[in-house]
Amino acid sequence: MGALGLQNGLLTLIIVGILAANVKGDCSCAANECCSKYDFCGTTAEYCGEGCKSGPCTTKTNDVSVPNIVTEGFFNGILNRALGDCPGKSFYTRAAFLAALNSYNQFAKSGSSDVGKREIAAFFAHVTHETGSLCYIEERDVPTTQNYCDTNYPQYPCNPSKHYYGRGPLQLTWNYNYGAAGSANGFDALGSPETVANDATISFKAALWYWMNSVHQSVSQGFGATIRAINGLAECDGHEPGKVQSRIQYYQQYCTQFGVAPGDNLSC
Repeated sequence: MGALGLQNGLLTLIIVGILAANVKGDCSCAANECCSKYDFCGTTAEYCGEGCKSGPCTTKTNDVSVPNIVTEGFFNGILNRALGDCPGKSFYTRAAFLAALNSYNQFAKSGSSDVGKREIAAFFAHVTHETGSLCYIEERDVPTTQNYCDTNYPQYPCNPSKHYYGRGPLQLTWNYNYGAAGSANGFDALGSPETVANDATISFKAALWYWMNSVHQSVSQGFGATIRAINGLAECDGHEPGKVQSRIQYYQQYCTQFGVAPGDNLSC
């Protein structure tokens, strides 16, 4: 995932004001609380209604069954596309994805069934592109001087001996994303960012955390909007047309497999 896209996505979350006295932030909510569209916890309609991301949401959901769509055949079809001895082949599993999905039960559940299927197609299109068909667990060729630590986020202090480069299905990057993803999923991401590359379930949880907080709301606007949400500053508006087209091709392929039209606004 492009660093600029990540930073742009998280800034939206940072600037949101406090909604209520019981705000926890980062969606580390209790079992009876909803995670609002602004990433805060609560039990009232403003939390559990429109835009609710997880918990006992009251918004109408579709009947899409993610496990029935993300079959072993579909998942392994992505893995088998990778050539050579890829580390991801013995790391990423459908079981790990489904285990992580339990923490994000609003994934692919908003809007119509077609919108839900498109969201699954979009998620795995970006995953396929970012990881080379689930081949790579960690970002390649990272300069030794680049630790992806942004000191403008003191609430997510960097460990000077750690590096917050891309890891996992969506290549989570930067200390502020690691810190927030760790808080939401109960692991020390700032102290041990390598957990995202060592624990497959945590790896998918981190990816789904980023998706639900920074990309999910863009799905209904077309696939191009999800590209912009993930890596827009680096790829959109003619910067990297080849990479944009790669994402689009995977998305169209998966929509065809799921029997759903890809919709409009595919490019950014």
